[in-house]
Amino acid sequence: MPHWVVSGGRTADSNERTRVMRAAINTRYGAPDVLSIGEAERPTLREREVLVEVHASAVTQGDRRLRAADFPGISAVFGRLLIGVLGPRQPVGGSAFAGRVVEVGRSVTRFAVGDEVFGSVMHGAYAEYLAVGEDEPIAKKPTNTSFAEAAAIPYGGLTALVFLRDLAKVQPGERVLVVGASGGVGRMAVQMAKHLGAEVTGVCSRDGDLVRELGASDVIDYRQTDFAKSGRHWDVIFDTTEGDHFRAFRPALSAMGRYLSLYMTARLILEMALNRFRGGQRAIGGVAMGNAALMDDVRELVERGALRPVIAERFPLDRIVDAHARLEAGRPRGSVVVDVAEARAEVHTLPLRRAQVA
Repeated sequence: MPHWVVSGGRTADSNERTRVMRAAINTRYGAPDVLSIGEAERPTLREREVLVEVHASAVTQGDRRLRAADFPGISAVFGRLLIGVLGPRQPVGGSAFAGRVVEVGRSVTRFAVGDEVFGSVMHGAYAEYLAVGEDEPIAKKPTNTSFAEAAAIPYGGLTALVFLRDLAKVQPGERVLVVGASGGVGRMAVQMAKHLGAEVTGVCSRDGDLVRELGASDVIDYRQTDFAKSGRHWDVIFDTTEGDHFRAFRPALSAMGRYLSLYMTARLILEMALNRFRGGQRAIGGVAMGNAALMDDVRELVERGALRPVIAERFPLDRIVDAHARLEAGRPRGSVVVDVAEARAEVHTLPLRRAQVA
């Protein structure tokens, strides 16, 4: 991974520019305007890493949380310890990416220079170049997507795959309810559940037409209907919204139903511990930690037409603040994507802030 250093604003000379790259940087937590465009050292490869020339990166809710250090419940403590108590340990954010391999480490076997790839990392995708281990969540880019479309897939695609296929083990004919169905994870979850053979119901406040188009046979507007009190039951409730709603949603679970939550609150951990004593209905939480094999699975699903991304807006890297602000302004109808490749084609005359962390 790159080594970061903080120094004053200046323009790099021609020799130095061969060793640096443009990146979106934040050295403190906060609102979108903590982000700025600066320069960072290009990554130096380890023997099992590839260097990706980033073409596009999606702006996800995960990126927003890392930028703002905004973690729900008990995860707030562990989150700060992981990413930095007083400020970000890694000042270049961005997790979902798509681009082209321009260099490979000497022990790499899965990729070659010129391969078009996509994947997910903890940080570093808001930059012109990114070093990724070949066993990390990276795969060949789906042949039927653009770079921007491919970048919009990993965040929701990996999460939906892990939670619905691997944790809930959704079976054909089961009834699956996706809460937050029009969001980044929800859109992929609707498609994943449909692919697994489930009867899918989506819960959202708007964009119900999109949710139906993605595979839901029914859509519930939570502003008008409380599904937990409707008398209907589902075998799996995938709650992609913030917080733990197991007790509130439990009346809508079937006798052996599974409740899935993206957020590990203290109460959810307790509910999970009680599963063995409760019998029947179960609460399930976790983290969708991806790997190369899972990314290959996602790629295959996209190429088969089972998953497709939806893009709401695209921004150049220079407008990274606007991209994050758009995500926070309210439920965009699809993913927000940053076109990093445009930065390489532009001539910049303004001084760039040289930002790194020792």
